[in-house]
Amino acid sequence: MSNAVIQLLVLAGVALFLILRLRSVLGTREGFEKPPVQLPAKNSRSDSRPDLEVIEGGVDRDITDHVEDGSDAAKALGAMKMAEPGFNVTEFLGGARGAYEMILMAFENGDLDEIRGFLSDEVAESFAAAITQRREAGLSVEANFVGVRELSLQDARFDRTTGEAELTVRFVGELTSAVRNSAGEIVEGNPNEIKRQRDIWTFGRAMGSDDPNWQLVATGE
Repeated sequence: MSNAVIQLLVLAGVALFLILRLRSVLGTREGFEKPPVQLPAKNSRSDSRPDLEVIEGGVDRDITDHVEDGSDAAKALGAMKMAEPGFNVTEFLGGARGAYEMILMAFENGDLDEIRGFLSDEVAESFAAAITQRREAGLSVEANFVGVRELSLQDARFDRTTGEAELTVRFVGELTSAVRNSAGEIVEGNPNEIKRQRDIWTFGRAMGSDDPNWQLVATGE
């Protein structure tokens, strides 16, 4: 076997390892799926019932619209609101939607400077290590964000002693992505094909603190 063939096999092995590494950091991707027909919501904001109003002794729709009433997550959200009366679950999820695109594309582009304040030390180190390995292998990512197809609150936890809150959100994003080697050849993906990426991210923050920003503290799929 010639040296050229051996070198190609080694480079292919390195590329495969890094692709698997990137998947472990930022969830899974699937091929293009045709969007289903969107049906109108059963309860629009034009109805007479309060949408986000907290009723004395009643149900807080801002909580029960996202988690089951009486669940541990609902109790945690209620405790967060007591610790910080201005906290709103729906507004948080709106912010999480924007943060998802910003953080995801910063990772794909290999530049974490602008988002460093939104990442915990552990997550930042994990992202930076993956980006460094990608560069050392001569790989680059060509990606374009299409949008967030699905977003839902999966869990909520609150430590009443420390005031630390954690909210876990499930995202289904759509983007085009292609991984190229140093020669510019595509080794994974297709820049013209929309793929879905599923991520479960956990954001953390000390409720009642002066800093309003949530940090990404854990990633999964």
